[in-house]
Formats: sequence, structure tokens, C-alpha cells
Amino acid sequence: MQNEVVIRSFEPALAHHFEIINKEWIDDMFVLETIDKQVLEDPQSHIIDKGGKIWFAGHPSLGIVGTCAFWYKGDNNFELTKMGVLKSARGLKIGEILLQHVLNEAQSLSIKKLFLLTNSKCESAIHLYEKNGFVHDKTIMNEYGKNYQRCNVAMLYTRP
Repeated sequence: MQNEVVIRSFEPALAHHFEIINKEWIDDMFVLETIDKQVLEDPQSHIIDKGGKIWFAGHPSLGIVGTCAFWYKGDNNFELTKMGVLKSARGLKIGEILLQHVLNEAQSLSIKKLFLLTNSKCESAIHLYEKNGFVHDKTIMNEYGKNYQRCNVAMLYTRP
């Protein structure tokens, strides 16, 4: 399966996938917040133009089915955010392939701190993050957790 999934970097023609994929999972579990709407509707200005990165996972028969971003927060700190896989592609390990790709990319970006914010309802995602080197972190929660109403879990990447 890993050979079939193609990871692509952001290009404006793919921006609508970023919105579609993320709206699907957020709407399923939560309510879209103002910050979500702003970032999803214009990832170019909110993420890319501010020093961040966005990747997409493409499946040979399903098309673009996953996405993930690094949102630059200043001082070489990045939030891993807006990671999602369409329902139609869940169970195919695409999230894990995408996450491992972006974590490999992180090594070439001179990142000082990579963190994520999520909710305890996202159990399978939290397990995936733990399996790939993220640990729960109260400092991250205190510093960034208030950015989203739904956030009650903060994690820090601890592997090089």
C-alpha cells in the first residue's frame, strides 16, 4: 500500500482538497470554529505564506484522500495541524503513511518544537501520534491549547 500512496506538497490547485478533507472530519466530530474556517478557506495566506507547509496523500483509485500541515508559530516552532483522511479511505493506513512522511520532512526544516492540539475524542489519531513519537505535554496545552475550543489534548514531538 505504501508504494501506492503518493505524497504531494501544496500547490494552489490542491487547496480545495485541504478544505474538503478537514471539513469532513471536523463536522463529523465537532463544530467548525472561526479559526478553522479562516485556515481552510485560505490555506495559502494562513499557512503557506507564513512559512508553513501542507502535504496531500493521493491514492491511485481514490484521488486525494488525506492532508496534513505544519503551521509556523514563530521562532522555528510549528503546529502539526489539519491532519485528516476522507472517510472513504480510512482503514488504509493513509494517515500513518502521511504522518511518517511529514515527520521525515520535519528533520530537514530545522524545527525547534513540533506540537499538535487535538481532542480526547480522537482516540485513534492520538494512538497514531503516540506511536510516532508524540507525548502529552502540559506546557504546550498552557501555551497553545486555548487556540481551539475543542482542544483538550496537547502533544509534543520528541523524536529527532
